[in-house]
Amino acid sequence: MSAVTQNTPNFAVGARPTCSAPARRASLPSDTSAFARWLALATVVMVLDQASKAWVLASMHLMERHIVTTFFNLVLVFNPGASFSFLADAGGWQKWFFVVLALGISVWLLGLLRRHAQERLLPAALSLILGGAIGNVIDRLRFDAVVDFLDFHLAGYHWPAFNVADSAITLGVALMLWHQFRFAKDSS
Repeated sequence: MSAVTQNTPNFAVGARPTCSAPARRASLPSDTSAFARWLALATVVMVLDQASKAWVLASMHLMERHIVTTFFNLVLVFNPGASFSFLADAGGWQKWFFVVLALGISVWLLGLLRRHAQERLLPAALSLILGGAIGNVIDRLRFDAVVDFLDFHLAGYHWPAFNVADSAITLGVALMLWHQFRFAKDSS
């Protein structure tokens, strides 16, 4: 018996052979190139964040305010805490807590990004969060705080100042939630 016939499985007449490997569309890029593109998006977010902060640091003094519109100012502040200045007055240990936390989350996000690189919405969300997290980690390592400068306000009430990284993280989380709700709806 030849090697070809020995290794060829026997199928019932009319049966279709199956494959245990997941099917892929020919038009989709490889996992590696898709993963690289999503990493590029995260890098763009991080670079935009750092460039905007460099511009603000070079052109403004601490607590200086530039009125842009009736509801938006640029103001330079340093936030040693997290969102809404959480743990801002904790005495310094929070820097390393937030650095380790953000780096741990970034490693987890990289794993998710690699696993879902062929998708569209979820990896976009993960890339935005990853780029923002790394942008804020860079600040914590350089300044022991995050540089915030976007100040929205209405009728004398100011939303806490934030930055490009925070915006990317917020948008990424919103996209992630949308993906989860859409996925849950599609699977039911």
